[in-house]
Amino acid sequence: MSGVGQPGNLADRFVARFIDGLIVGVVALIINFVLAFISNSWFLTGFLSAVATAALYLGYFGYLESSRGQTIGKQAMKLKVVGPDRISNPTMEQAIRRNIYMAFGLLRIVPFLGGVLSGLAGLVAVIVIVVNINSDPQRQHWFDKFAGGTQVIKIG
Repeated sequence: MSGVGQPGNLADRFVARFIDGLIVGVVALIINFVLAFISNSWFLTGFLSAVATAALYLGYFGYLESSRGQTIGKQAMKLKVVGPDRISNPTMEQAIRRNIYMAFGLLRIVPFLGGVLSGLAGLVAVIVIVVNINSDPQRQHWFDKFAGGTQVIKIG
């Protein structure tokens, strides 16, 4: 291992993602409620909701991981995302790339089948992540590799 600390394990990463999901999910729920209240078009509300929710998730993870190396959930679980050099935080591009699966919710804009497609894409992403974390010695998932080699490490 070339970084500071050991690769983050699946359980810690799951709890961190759960904490972050609660935080971002509450904000997304409020935004979606407001969108539903002000719009009289079911299609427009669905479109705006999908775009706003994807932007919120990508913005949260992208900004916090690139600026601090940690989201609130990762901070609570003593995890940190490092860039390919194993020293610095990932760049904004790398942070977005490693979390790009959070944008699969945009598939909800497809009429009728969007919710199913979004759910299936999300499920496949989670399965790929879990399998990769459990089978890779550095605990990197496919999206870490897609981001150029980012890694989640345990710092405490």
